[in-house]
Amino acid sequence: MSQNNTSRPPVRRGPMGGHGPMGGGRMMAGGVKAKNFKGSSKKLLSYLKPFKWPMIFVMGFAALSTVFNIAGPKVLAKATDELASGIMKIVTGAEGGIDFGYISMILLIMVGIYLLSSLFSYLQGYIMAGISTDVSYDLRNAIEKKINKLPLAYFHRNSQGDVLSRITNDVDTLSNSLNQSITQLITSVCTIIGVLIMMLSISWQMTLVALCIIPVSLVFVTVIVKLSQKHFKGQQEYLGTVNGQVEEMYGGHVIVKAFGREKETVETFDRENEKLYNAGWKAQFLSGLMQPVMGFVGNLGYVVICMVGASMAAGGTMTIGGIQAFIQYVRSFTMPITQLANISNQLQMTVAAAERIFEFLDEEEEPAGEPKLSMKDLEIRGDIRFDHVKFGYEDSEDLVIHDFSADVKAGQKIAIVGPTGAGKTTMVKLLMRFHDLKGGQIFVDGHPITDFTRGDLRTEFGMVLQDAWLYNGTILENIRYGKLSATDEEVVAAAKAAQADHFIRTLPGSYQMELNEEGTNVSQGQKQLLTIARAILADSRIMILDEATSSVDTRTEVLIQKAMDNLMQGRTSFIIAHRLSTIRNADLILCMKDGDIVEQGTHEELMAKGGFYANLYNSQFETGEEEAG
Repeated sequence: MSQNNTSRPPVRRGPMGGHGPMGGGRMMAGGVKAKNFKGSSKKLLSYLKPFKWPMIFVMGFAALSTVFNIAGPKVLAKATDELASGIMKIVTGAEGGIDFGYISMILLIMVGIYLLSSLFSYLQGYIMAGISTDVSYDLRNAIEKKINKLPLAYFHRNSQGDVLSRITNDVDTLSNSLNQSITQLITSVCTIIGVLIMMLSISWQMTLVALCIIPVSLVFVTVIVKLSQKHFKGQQEYLGTVNGQVEEMYGGHVIVKAFGREKETVETFDRENEKLYNAGWKAQFLSGLMQPVMGFVGNLGYVVICMVGASMAAGGTMTIGGIQAFIQYVRSFTMPITQLANISNQLQMTVAAAERIFEFLDEEEEPAGEPKLSMKDLEIRGDIRFDHVKFGYEDSEDLVIHDFSADVKAGQKIAIVGPTGAGKTTMVKLLMRFHDLKGGQIFVDGHPITDFTRGDLRTEFGMVLQDAWLYNGTILENIRYGKLSATDEEVVAAAKAAQADHFIRTLPGSYQMELNEEGTNVSQGQKQLLTIARAILADSRIMILDEATSSVDTRTEVLIQKAMDNLMQGRTSFIIAHRLSTIRNADLILCMKDGDIVEQGTHEELMAKGGFYANLYNSQFETGEEEAG
């Protein structure tokens, strides 16, 4: 991968599909609770401060929509009373009858009321959708910018899956919950207050009977929540296990088949899937009981209310329209109570998701510092000096690099060799400031690398790693990642120099062939050639090749070496290699062991010493001879 340009590749945007837990949208779905609910809530509210006025409009429109909706049954009661009165006149033979004109007027008023309620509901939904989308957009932008500012050590401590979960699942959870919870909270509270006022205006006696339903409902809700909560939690845990197992087995599908482990893999999946199934159906069954149980309690309440209402109507203290309106209000009264129980759970999930997002955004960034120099103001030759460099990782007091010193002249080809864990790759990472030193200094053309910003410093470096990195895009775009302003002709020229042009033209689509996300539709060796072409296109003053030819065959390696030799003329280059035969023509070989240079010189000089390097070199050929025998 070339590090010459810090710009991002052109990415094809698709729908951001969140992979939330199963049952996450169902009532009483058990979500993860926030560690600091109060503190995270305050931070979330402060983040929503720029949306203060739209939120006020949302609250106002939601309240108006609820008020008009609540007024409907009371107005409809007048039409019912008029209809009942007219029928009684007809039955008793009294003068007059049903006043259809009056009833029509009432119905027209009803249509107007419900239209206004729908209009305000649409407006609040439209504004709230915009707010939640903007919040989601801003958070993803903030996370993306944060990723580029975090030190490499953060990604050593945290898995890629966790970071991706914060960008996708947590942002989606926050966005969806904001969209649903806030408006639902407002409408539920307004409905409860408004309906209670309306019921009291009809009959305070019947209102007391209706309120007796609430404690009974809460008992059932509490019992069902307590029983279902643990199953929802288990469902989320087992879902994560199943997803992880599927992802691992899919990623290593070739290895699974190569070692004949299909049966064991399926058995492992079946065990975990069985646990998910058991937890899932119990959680869904118990949460599914909520509606019929609440319906049963509600229907019992309606029976009692009808009996009380009928006796009051018989006594002349209640009208038929009043009973009809009251029953409608009772139905409207129990629903928002259940919704509020659901909202409390959603709010927990919202704050928990926000907490994880803010934890990430609050991570300590790489210290920027004020740059003293700029690469564009200098004519970089490529002189590199390591002056008593010391380094240890943040989470360890032990030093990985103890006392590294070396003087590299511009245009030299430097090979770094040594056993695994000697600190070879660490040295080039320090050179590019992926980590900060614990002691000593590194100089580029006599200037400390800390005098440059990290991004500016890396513009003079091209890098090819052992693990080739390609992204979803055409071959042309992947090579052009080394220099985004390059023409098609320059890309083709770089591919030819890397010995990649021939195989590219044999592929379907040639340079326009689409590579998948993992780059698995080309071979490992071909991937390596493409990343080398990318580094050649970058045309940097300093080249870093970390096992760059490890995945290609011997014949291609010889061709690449020739191309690299031509490329590296007049450029400083660092080559990390385990196959020592590939670096015999290096101007300087640095032999590292346990974080220190134990020998340095040319191949001939080091072989003549008969020391550490000579032993390494000879051992490779001895191993090769034994294997050949």
